[in-house]
Amino acid sequence: MIRRIRLFSIEAGAVLASVVIFWIPLYFVLVNAMKDEKGASLRSMSWPAANRLWSNVKEVIRARDHMLLHAFVNSATLTVLSIAVLLIVCSMAGFVMQRRSDRFTPWISFFVLAGLIIPPAIVPTIWVLEKLHLFKTMLGLIMVEVALAFPFGVLLYRGFMGAIPREIDEASVVDGCGGLRLFFQIIFPLLKPVNATIIVTSSVAIFNDFTNPLYFFPGSKNATVQLTLYNFMSQFISQYNLLYTNILLITIPPLVLFIVFNKKIVSGITAGAVKG
Repeated sequence: MIRRIRLFSIEAGAVLASVVIFWIPLYFVLVNAMKDEKGASLRSMSWPAANRLWSNVKEVIRARDHMLLHAFVNSATLTVLSIAVLLIVCSMAGFVMQRRSDRFTPWISFFVLAGLIIPPAIVPTIWVLEKLHLFKTMLGLIMVEVALAFPFGVLLYRGFMGAIPREIDEASVVDGCGGLRLFFQIIFPLLKPVNATIIVTSSVAIFNDFTNPLYFFPGSKNATVQLTLYNFMSQFISQYNLLYTNILLITIPPLVLFIVFNKKIVSGITAGAVKG
């Protein structure tokens, strides 16, 4: 009985903590996005006397020659292309690293997984991109996002592939499959849980990324959704009602993606936990 009460207390505390950490800030953003400029400047959690959400949304979209719409296009392009490259590159690397067992494999695994610990260096990365003529380009930013998410993706794929029997590889080779056909026709369709996990976690991270577009993709025409927050914040003028409306608009796509793929995230992360 005491154990049940203790377990219930822990679960209730976890639910309460999630409400405080996630839902209260979201409610704060929503109610202030519904206020006028004067009401939002007070930054209170009171319900607005008049709902101005729709007029705020229209003003945010019109701001700086529809900059938010261009930012959505840039962020969507960045996210889709980065995820496509991540799925292919990480799955192939994870397959090779899980199946190979020569003396170089531990060193390759060490250098790949070191990327989870070593922080990115901004200035040297900009120097490399300039030498490759990729600085301030979408391709350069995609390469940066892929490089940063690569170790985590390989870790998930490698763990999951440990549960796929090698006999499948051998049977496919006996039936005449080459390396690429074996991977893309036999192995890759089995990776749906991990693919869903990579799609959701990396999409949210890349779509909401603020630092990398700021450093590696500067310029008003290159703005991503997170950089549009600067539109309504400056040293002399702060339009908090439009700022909160902007936050609300750019929060909706990742939130919808997370709700749709919520169960797939857990299954993908735990899929390789038993055997790896």
